[in-house]
Amino acid sequence: MTSDDRAAALLLAPEAPYPLSGGGSLRTASLLEYLGRHYALDLIVFRQPGAAEPASLLPAGLVRRVTVIDLPATRRSPAARAVRNAVRLARGVPPLVDRFAGFDAQVERAVEGRSYEIGVIEHSWCAPYLERIAGACRRTVLDLHNVESVLHARCAQVEGGAVGLAHRIFGEASARFEAEWLPRFGEVLAPSAEDARSVALLAPGARVRVYPNAIPWTPVPPKTEEQMIVFSGNLEYHPNLSAVRFFAREIWPTLRERWPHLVWRLVGKAPQSVEKLVPVDPRIQLSGPVEDAVAELARAQVAVVPLLAGSGTRFKILEAWAAALPVVSTSIGAEGLPARDGEHLLLADTAAAFADAVSRLLTCKNLRVSVGNSGRLLLEKEFTWVSAWASLDF
Repeated sequence: MTSDDRAAALLLAPEAPYPLSGGGSLRTASLLEYLGRHYALDLIVFRQPGAAEPASLLPAGLVRRVTVIDLPATRRSPAARAVRNAVRLARGVPPLVDRFAGFDAQVERAVEGRSYEIGVIEHSWCAPYLERIAGACRRTVLDLHNVESVLHARCAQVEGGAVGLAHRIFGEASARFEAEWLPRFGEVLAPSAEDARSVALLAPGARVRVYPNAIPWTPVPPKTEEQMIVFSGNLEYHPNLSAVRFFAREIWPTLRERWPHLVWRLVGKAPQSVEKLVPVDPRIQLSGPVEDAVAELARAQVAVVPLLAGSGTRFKILEAWAAALPVVSTSIGAEGLPARDGEHLLLADTAAAFADAVSRLLTCKNLRVSVGNSGRLLLEKEFTWVSAWASLDF
C-alpha cells in the first residue's frame, strides 16, 4: 500500500518533534514516527521565534504536509516571566495554555476540506484546539506528557512562600482545565499507570490508556567511566531546579568530601538557570545541551535523579539506562517505572541515604555494572519506541 492509499492522520504539537532534544520532543517524535508509518500524516506545529523551519528537520518521507504556526516573540527575562505568571494567576489560567491560544483560524485553515481517521493533540495546553479539528477527525486523542495539576501540586509542596502559593493556584486551575477538556477526547494517553489513575480521579469521564515514555533504540555507547556523577535534563524546568538545589545543598557537600576527585556534571538546556543554585566550585561543571545525551551520560559513573516533584516518567532515567549507567533516584524520580530498588537502580529519599547510595556505586564497580546492565535490559524490553508502540491500537 502506498502512502497515497493510506488513511490520513493529523498531529498537532506545540513544539517541534525534531531535533530530539528533550523529553517533550522525544515523546512527540515517538507518536509522529508511529503515525507516519501507518498513515498519510499531516502535522500542525508551533514554532518559537528564531527557531529553525520544522519541516527541514523531519525524517524524509514521514510527513505528508506540514503547517507551521509562528508564535509571537516574548521577553524571556525573569522579570518578564514573573509578570506573565502574575497575569495568569489573576486570571486563573494554567501556564502555557495562554501561550498557545488564539490561533484557531490557522488551525481551521489547516484542516479545512480534509478528513482524518485520527487526530492527535500533544500536551494538555493545546487541548482546546479539539474544537477546531474534531469535525475533520473520526477519532481524537490527547497525549499527556504530564498531569499538570499533579505537577503543580507537588511543586507547591516542595516550595515555600510566593512560589509555593503560585504553584498551588496553578494546580487548582490545571485541575479545573483538565476536568473540562480531558473527557471530550475519544482517548487520553498517559505516560504511566500512576498518571492514568490521576486522570481517572480528575476527569472520571475520560477514557485513558497508558502510552509509556520511550526513546529510540541505540547501541550502548563506549564507556569511559570518568570519576563523575551526572544530572541531565532541561535545567529551567521547575522540578529540575528544585532537584539541583536539593542536591547542591544537601548531598553534594558530603560526596565532595568523601571523594576528593569527584566531578558533578549538569547536562542540559539553559544551564544559566541553575548557576545561582550551585556553589562556585571547579568540580561542578555546567555543560549545556549536548548532541547525544546517551553518549554524554556514558562518560560518568553514576546518574543522579534527586527529584522532589514531578509527573510523568523521567527521560533522564531512560537515557541513563540506554547508556547502561547506574542510577540513584528518589522514589518520586523513579515513579511510573517498573524498576526494582537494588536491581534496576538504587532508591534514596533522604540526603544521607542518597549520598550513601552514590558512594556504594562509586566504591563497587561490580555493582555499577550489574545495576547499569539491568537498567539497560529493562529499557530494551519496555521503553524503546518499538516496544511502546505495542500499547497503541490506532
